[in-house]
Amino acid sequence: MAITTCIFDAYGTLFDVTAAARQAAAQPGQERLSPKWQDVARDWRQKQLQYSWLRAVMGRHADFWQVTSDGLDWALAANGLAGDAALRRTLLDLYWTLSAYDEVPEMLARLKGAGYATAILSNGSPEMLAGAVSSAGLNDLLDDCLSVEDVQVFKPARVVYDLVGSRFDTSPEQVLFVSSNGWDAAAASEYGFKTAWVNRNQEPTDRLPWVPDHELTDLRPIPDLASKA
Repeated sequence: MAITTCIFDAYGTLFDVTAAARQAAAQPGQERLSPKWQDVARDWRQKQLQYSWLRAVMGRHADFWQVTSDGLDWALAANGLAGDAALRRTLLDLYWTLSAYDEVPEMLARLKGAGYATAILSNGSPEMLAGAVSSAGLNDLLDDCLSVEDVQVFKPARVVYDLVGSRFDTSPEQVLFVSSNGWDAAAASEYGFKTAWVNRNQEPTDRLPWVPDHELTDLRPIPDLASKA
């Protein structure tokens, strides 16, 4: 069955989750952060994801902004930067305007030009996603931003992936789902989507019963994959 709809995870897939720490470290007066920004960015992302999984398993949902803030607090403490309220505020403010990866606008424009529906499916709250999409100038290249807030549980719960069919009236076989998270791509494969894992950091494949259909280093091949799937 031909692909009609291309769905993207947001954070780490379309938007660079390391951008906030990198940009903050480049600002004047951030001598304490500068040598540690990569560790802060890594720890922040890891805890953000871990807290989303724990909340999903425990049935204790909070929106992604709370999870993001909690993850940052852990990362700052782990790197000896706890208690710096100004730094915390700077990093959180920058997270609302994360940079899109360089290839994203052209890739989405190619998909739209070829007639595909395009959307985000993300753990992010609607407000966070609106801020990131607007700051990156992607509003006209996406048909929708689907958020887990509609179902009050984080990925990889199956009910999250159900949002795609409900919004676009598609079967799973008509969807190409793209994520930089190997576990997300694997779960989407189990759900029935065609999947592409954007493995920018050359990580090993997750040891799960399901694997993505494609593994890429960036998003440039996506329009070709959609046309051949």
